[in-house]
Amino acid sequence: MIPTTMPPAKPARKSLQHRTISSAVAEELRRRIVDGEFKSGFQLRQDALAAEFGVSRIPVREALMQLEAEGLVKIHPHRGAIVSELSTDEIEELFELRALLEPRLLKASAPRLTQADYTRLNEILQEYASELQAMHIGRWGELNTEFHRVLYQHAKQPRSLSIVANLLQESDRHTRLQLSLTQGMERAAAEHAELLKLCAEGKITAACTLLKAHIEGAGESLRRYLEEHQKGNSSG
Repeated sequence: MIPTTMPPAKPARKSLQHRTISSAVAEELRRRIVDGEFKSGFQLRQDALAAEFGVSRIPVREALMQLEAEGLVKIHPHRGAIVSELSTDEIEELFELRALLEPRLLKASAPRLTQADYTRLNEILQEYASELQAMHIGRWGELNTEFHRVLYQHAKQPRSLSIVANLLQESDRHTRLQLSLTQGMERAAAEHAELLKLCAEGKITAACTLLKAHIEGAGESLRRYLEEHQKGNSSG
């Protein structure tokens, strides 16, 4: 009986070891990208990285997939992993536009939110909390987008809704970066919960004010983080 129970433990230890190594590789690559050592468009070759870090290609591949979930790299079928562009000007424009349009949509939509909408919004917040705890970065942006979409769906402003939908999609990568790099997960979760509470209580003006501050704060924290790290790297 003993031989049949022992083997399953070995893959588990191997898997844990790979996750630990891939996390260390991801942390170092993340630092180089954010600090500007690896510029946008730079190709991250798995074989070269594996040789540099003295590991197999498996944890390197896992690390690159993690960085793709964070929006720092883009994995192309034939070109491999390419460093994404991190533009503070783009971040500023995206979040400024969102801060202008989204409070208007919330003001029009919030009074029309139904009990079913609130049920769905609370479900999103619960899943968001679970994914934060599990560090499933790839889901953070998706859930954030869904939360905002449900909030605005009754605005009856189709053009503004279409524009905001595009802005949310474009800022998804930046949202994930903001949450993961600036440790803004708990603040975002708290502000989402407070936003929902204000809407449910009919305090629409306060909800719109909070929403504007929420969006501006997210954009500002990410912009400041990138500027500080890129400045520190250039001065060094």
